[in-house]
Amino acid sequence: MQQFLIPAKDDLHKARADWLKTLSRERRMAPLTVEAYERDTRQFLQFLTGHCGGPPGIADIEGLRPADLRAFLAWRRADGAGARTLGRGLAGIRSLLRFLERRGLVNAAGAVALRSPRQPKSLPKPLTADDARRVVSAEVQSAEEPWIAARNAAVLTLLYGSGLRISEALGLSGEDFSGNGAQTLRVTGKGGKTRLVPVLPVAAAAVAEYRRLCPYHVGPKERLFRGARGGPLDPAIVQREMRRLRSALALPETATPHALRHSFATHLLARGGDLRAIQELLGHASLSTTQVYTGVDAARLLDIYDAAHPRARTATLRQLS
Repeated sequence: MQQFLIPAKDDLHKARADWLKTLSRERRMAPLTVEAYERDTRQFLQFLTGHCGGPPGIADIEGLRPADLRAFLAWRRADGAGARTLGRGLAGIRSLLRFLERRGLVNAAGAVALRSPRQPKSLPKPLTADDARRVVSAEVQSAEEPWIAARNAAVLTLLYGSGLRISEALGLSGEDFSGNGAQTLRVTGKGGKTRLVPVLPVAAAAVAEYRRLCPYHVGPKERLFRGARGGPLDPAIVQREMRRLRSALALPETATPHALRHSFATHLLARGGDLRAIQELLGHASLSTTQVYTGVDAARLLDIYDAAHPRARTATLRQLS
């Protein structure tokens, strides 16, 4: 993790460093989550430096009140932070405060009790089934090197066909596809949790074609997907390829790599997939996280009804009158 100058007294600086190590080593949080928590708490300490008139220590944390946290949220909101960013930032601060409480260093129950900002309700924006099939097609990949085009098609096919996150797809190793008959993958997701996901024949074929063309040897323990120079493939490359496909295929701005994972869940649900089975396939800890896709499916059905039924608009108006 990149080192930053932390505006805090030595006691708080050390305790915070211990907390970050605990998140990574004991709680096995995803590296990106730990990085976000580090950034959020660093911003909080920067705020407290001005709020308290100097770098804060554990004694300053002990004296925190809900009003101090509300002032921090207002400070971040004035800087353009939205509700989701503020909510995540508050989650990181709470985690740090609870860690300090468990160590017997502070009693921050009042500050921890502050409610998170209300989050806006937004539905995932999946692609249509036709658009998703076009995106993962090998024919639309236009890289100069055939192996890179095959690589892009394989990665995108796994995102849509198996519902993987980018980090999960790019974390696959050579041994995950050691044979041509692989039907399932054991994927390590958020928090180091593992799950089994299906490998469709079309995805297995796409990966096999990429491995056939790839000029680099991929050992069993090495990353499966390689960049142009042979190193592990960077997620930014996949995101850049998706931006190119949006332009080439006239897709909306919401067509992102993660939208392929949304599409996987939404299309399964539309075909009668069981919600709890989809929860397991996505690796969601809570069913409520998966239930958002029922809203997507209901909205889609209403759009189809409104567009196709000759009396849909009349019926809707009659209900509203």
